[in-house]
Amino acid sequence: MGAIDCQSHLFVPEILALMEKRMDDPIVYRKGEDRYVRMGDWHRRVLPKHSDLKAKIADMDDAGIERTALSINDPGPEWFGADGCRIARICNDFIARAVEDQPDRFFGLCVLPLQDRKASLEELDRCVKQLKMRGILLYTNLAGRFPDEPEFRLLFARAAELDLPILLPPAKPLTTDVVKGYEMTSSLGNMFEDTIALTRIIMAGILDEYPSLKLVCPHLGGTLPYIIGRLEHLKRLPSEYLKQVYLDIVSPLPLAIRFAYDFMGADRLVFGSDHPWVDPKLILASLRKLHLPEEDISKILFGNARRLFGLKG
Repeated sequence: MGAIDCQSHLFVPEILALMEKRMDDPIVYRKGEDRYVRMGDWHRRVLPKHSDLKAKIADMDDAGIERTALSINDPGPEWFGADGCRIARICNDFIARAVEDQPDRFFGLCVLPLQDRKASLEELDRCVKQLKMRGILLYTNLAGRFPDEPEFRLLFARAAELDLPILLPPAKPLTTDVVKGYEMTSSLGNMFEDTIALTRIIMAGILDEYPSLKLVCPHLGGTLPYIIGRLEHLKRLPSEYLKQVYLDIVSPLPLAIRFAYDFMGADRLVFGSDHPWVDPKLILASLRKLHLPEEDISKILFGNARRLFGLKG
């Protein structure tokens, strides 16, 4: 079987067009023929392929990826204030149309307007019952607030109840001011985001409260697997909490993937690419360089994801 990509994104064309008309962040501005998303000091160039479904399928075919968990690129609905509910519906409808058009290649992850609890639960029900979404995209920070804060706890309860996986990708890093030099925002900043958000979820007792919660942290969990031993004042060993979580293997460094494999075990790792920002073949090559048992490679490439997201066929 081909791989199942658990982290892959697209910009929503309608949202990009809307951001071009905004005066406050997040906005889209043009520099020559290029478009950029601006979120404070974080500026990202948007290439045409970043919102092109056919281009994504072509890259999937080239890398041997069979199916992809499709989600939006940030900014998420929480950045749009009172307009967040409308933004969430536009994003989720876009993802659902892509899945409907290519059901054998994609399954969808929804985003929620978490600044409005009632609207979030209503949109989640719509996404599950009508749009047949397979999981939730929850950013590491919600316009500056962490997802473990009491206001957002209801989401974890509902996700556990529905048996829906939550993917925890980095948003605009809260450390942007200290990593914006030397173009470190997307490298160090995003890794710190993964680390801080996941650590807070563990420290907040969310994994104790919802032990069946399916949580996927991208980028090998940031730096947390390497520093987990410093968390010593929990009910159980810190490593036990981390091993309740799934990590995707987005890293260009085989040695880092090897550490996660030795620490977590093959049953808790899933393939992800972070496409279109990363070439999926780079991650696949890093995994193959480890020469792991084929049984474990199969688990990481597709077996764990099929079980995690309840995929058939």
